[in-house]
Amino acid sequence: MDEINQIEIEKRLATLREEHRDLDIAIAEMASNPRHDQLRLVRLKKRKLALKDEIRYAESQILPDIIA
Repeated sequence: MDEINQIEIEKRLATLREEHRDLDIAIAEMASNPRHDQLRLVRLKKRKLALKDEIRYAESQILPDIIA
């Protein structure tokens, strides 16, 4: 992998992690409110899981596979 591509992936990874943290905060705040919108909460949780998958994929692109 060339250095420019790795830098782009690392920037994307930082953006994904930041969005994941923001969603975590939003979900916690929404869940603490007894009158929260259940449908919106479920959508936020699904988005958070999708971000987690994207983060793992980006990390796998940066870190080489180690065959033991």
